[in-house]
Amino acid sequence: MSEWWTYRPSDFLMFAPRTWWRLFELQNAAWWPAQAVFVLLALVLVVGLWGRHAPSLRAGVFGCALAVAFVAHAFLWQRYAPINGVAGGFAWGFGVHAAGLLALAVRHTVRATADPARWRIGLGLLLWAALAHPLLPLAVGRPWVHAEVIGLAPDPTVIATLGLLIGIDAGARALLWALRAGAMAWLLVSAATLATMGSVLAVVPLAAVLLACVALWRGR
Repeated sequence: MSEWWTYRPSDFLMFAPRTWWRLFELQNAAWWPAQAVFVLLALVLVVGLWGRHAPSLRAGVFGCALAVAFVAHAFLWQRYAPINGVAGGFAWGFGVHAAGLLALAVRHTVRATADPARWRIGLGLLLWAALAHPLLPLAVGRPWVHAEVIGLAPDPTVIATLGLLIGIDAGARALLWALRAGAMAWLLVSAATLATMGSVLAVVPLAAVLLACVALWRGR
């Protein structure tokens, strides 16, 4: 048997990289043309944060809760779990995160942050998730059908949610911090998964986490 130090991280991957990208192709085909609707709703959320409109922000948190819950079931549970034994746990984690977002939207006051650095970075993450993230396949030479779209795929959905959570303040500070930490935890898992597959796109979720940390650190 080979010595343990001869193994590479990719040797522990439970699926081939082409299988991973195929999941997004199947997801997009199954829900077309919902992608356009989700992107438009995300842009409405961007406008709400831009205008610092409290009712729009509350509605946005509620919308993020629904999107995270949908991704938990439609992608993580139905598509990812059959090829990765731990993805069922990720789906439950997303479900808990969705419940926390729902509690934040329903039970607590939500308002745009007064800190300019947090506001700008939060807005930037939202815009990235809605408009730029779906274009990443074209940037690395993969077909358009592999696009990861907000509301259907985990990473853009979580990046958008993190952007909103960075750009707002709420009465429930502990819950808000827990939700931010949960979003960043998934993005670190995603970065590790992509890096294990040898994908340069691992820098995207990692960069989102670093930007969020910078925003929160400067906000203090």
